Amino acid sequence: MNITFSIENVLLLGSLLLFISIIASKTSFKFGIPALILFLIVGMLAGSDGPGKIYFNDPQTARFLGIVALTFILFSGGLETKWESIRPILKDGLSLSTIGVVITAVSVGLFSQYLLGFTMRESLLLGAIVSSTDAAAVFSILRSRSIGLKGNVRPLLEFESGSNDPMAYFLTLSFIYLVQNPEATLVSLIPKFLKAMLIGAIAGYVFGKLMIWIVNKIKLDAEGLYPVLILSMVFFTFSFTDTIGGNGFLAIYIAAILLGNSNFIHKKSLIKFYDGQAWLLQIVMFLALGLLVYPSHIVPIIGEGVLISLFLIFIARPLAVFVSMAFAKDMNFRKKLFISWVGLRGAVPIIFATYPLIAGVPYSETIFNLVFFISVSSVLIQGTTLPIVAKWLHVSVPEKLKRKFPLDIELKDGQKSELMELDIPATSPAVGKAIVQLKLPASALIVLIHRQEQYINASGDTVIDAGDHLLVLADTKTTVDKVYEVFGMQPHH
Repeated sequence: MNITFSIENVLLLGSLLLFISIIASKTSFKFGIPALILFLIVGMLAGSDGPGKIYFNDPQTARFLGIVALTFILFSGGLETKWESIRPILKDGLSLSTIGVVITAVSVGLFSQYLLGFTMRESLLLGAIVSSTDAAAVFSILRSRSIGLKGNVRPLLEFESGSNDPMAYFLTLSFIYLVQNPEATLVSLIPKFLKAMLIGAIAGYVFGKLMIWIVNKIKLDAEGLYPVLILSMVFFTFSFTDTIGGNGFLAIYIAAILLGNSNFIHKKSLIKFYDGQAWLLQIVMFLALGLLVYPSHIVPIIGEGVLISLFLIFIARPLAVFVSMAFAKDMNFRKKLFISWVGLRGAVPIIFATYPLIAGVPYSETIFNLVFFISVSSVLIQGTTLPIVAKWLHVSVPEKLKRKFPLDIELKDGQKSELMELDIPATSPAVGKAIVQLKLPASALIVLIHRQEQYINASGDTVIDAGDHLLVLADTKTTVDKVYEVFGMQPHH
């Protein structure tokens, strides 16, 4: 007999599923299987078609959970995105996340029309839903597997996965509208696109700056309230931007990048907190989507699903990458080929596939099942082979070049670092100021403060005293020089 959700059993079932998912993710890395797939599998096994027999057939709830989770994932990813790393690839990243998404959507749509016999608009809707790479999949696989990549490949991939969801989201909603309104034209959507992106970008910048100002000025008595404060601003940014006709996902990502590249109180602990929250909601999202799908409904479309998956992986994605990056200066053929392989689809396309279900679009259930199969096969095929393909194409950093630093700090992509020791003189302009006021480079980190026989963990509101002995981690010579300048000291080199 199927188990239904109720107040009495939802916490019990939820905690069990979370625990099983986390244990599964721990063992998955031994076999090279992305944890995201195991979260989906746990959800499917717990669902109506599996031994768990939990009945869950609510696309609206799944979509709500998906939007909340995606908001957190984009915000957490943006917080950890360094402006210094994305600035050199900004042009190529934007091209991939706009032109590349459109090329993927159109090419998959045309192939699907030929294969499935859908109308042009229904086929383009399917293409739009699977057109973006998944931020959760890319972030988790690249970071958890510690894949070191040469040059600007890694920041490009992470920036693309975080910035292309707004475009895919707009295309999905647009083609649902076109399917339901045959008299409407594609040209009529261009003003809507420009309006949504422009409002989203402006809102993201304004709310990002506002977050920085509020967090640093409000001076809350309880440190635990800071994550709640930012959480309220994150959801307000998304919902307000969406209400006034802007793209909420774009606003969230831009605001997070601004916040992450600024100095604010309790920065280190807040970034860790939101990373944990992103993982929690990521698991919840995948579990909910796993519960929503019926494996028995997937079987009839496996043939078409395999063909569309192979077309997406080997034709549509490479076409989108090579066309949109045709003028990229620092990306050779091998790097572009690897970027093509990291076209991971994950939960985001499945979330977007719930929109046609809710809207009652023709063939919406078939579209949902196809998108689910495509996403799972993408993560299984591409996600499990990323380290092998990176090594085969010679774009990965050899293990012997990865250096380990004191305090278990390991920089990514083979960057060099310097652990500086500074004795702060009484004449330093930093004396009496909180760390958040010092305008240190974003890539500099005060690891520890030794003060009068005490060791202090540095946070944004920690005030620098004369005679403090500081341990500071810096990644480049320019950063080192800037740190000395902030403290009014002369470099030793």
